[in-house]
Amino acid sequence: MKFSTVARHIREGFKNVGRNGWMTFASVSSIAVSLFILGIFMLLALNVNKLADQLDSQVQINVYLQLDTVKAKSDAIERSIKRIPEVKSVTFVSKDEGLKRFRESMGADGKDALDGYEKENNPLPDSFEVEAFDPQKVSFIAKQIEALNLTDPAKSITKVKYGKETIEKLFSITNAVRNIGIFIVLGLAVMAMFLISTTIKMTIIARRREISIMKLVGATNSFIRWPFFIEGAIIGFGGSFISSAILMYGYSQLVRTTSADVGLYMIEFATVNEVRFLVGGTIVVLGTLLGIWGSTISVRRYLKV
Repeated sequence: MKFSTVARHIREGFKNVGRNGWMTFASVSSIAVSLFILGIFMLLALNVNKLADQLDSQVQINVYLQLDTVKAKSDAIERSIKRIPEVKSVTFVSKDEGLKRFRESMGADGKDALDGYEKENNPLPDSFEVEAFDPQKVSFIAKQIEALNLTDPAKSITKVKYGKETIEKLFSITNAVRNIGIFIVLGLAVMAMFLISTTIKMTIIARRREISIMKLVGATNSFIRWPFFIEGAIIGFGGSFISSAILMYGYSQLVRTTSADVGLYMIEFATVNEVRFLVGGTIVVLGTLLGIWGSTISVRRYLKV
């Protein structure tokens, strides 16, 4: 295709956008609204998924030892735990460190209650904090750690704690949230696709006489189709860019105004940079492709003269 022909198609595409003012406005508005609603649910699903990942990452196993366990024995147990392939890290927590943490967790009012529990009087045992590569494997890892007692006559491990019932409920809830979020986003994407394509079809139908006349005077299908192809891309890009810009601005303001409050509860929003390309970029690309697709399939019907 010659450059002059390409330039003509692009020029005609932009002219058609300006020439059909109200239909263009309706099409752009329809795309912007549809993709704005889709974008809101994408942002919601992304942040819910991030929250689920945060909760998963906080899951750990606490392994408590006998009070009289010597250092050589605790070191051997630590090496055995580290040899479990699913274990990411093992942190030793001495009884002194455990007492310090316990005192800090009680706050100022509870400090006096722990006076005198130092050194030999410390009632807390040494322990390990075990983190898994995959939080879903904590139950399996806990059983592997418990099995270490089978080959230890002293039964040095007294308890392996990870909140079994709570963890299982947490995983079931987070998995359900992820699946529901994906289902909602996909459903809205399909709805937006049909709504946008219908709007583009309406634009093409309003100009079916123009297409028929061009066809009757000898214009080829590609010559007729390309300006509509360009027009659909412009309309799709315009509507999706508007919705993306509003979403990104609104989300950045939301993160800025609420991050300080929810930060107290250790909840983190997805950053603006994360959503800018994942959500904003997806919406712009999706809107442009839908505009092209809607124009292409709609004009095809009127090329059969």
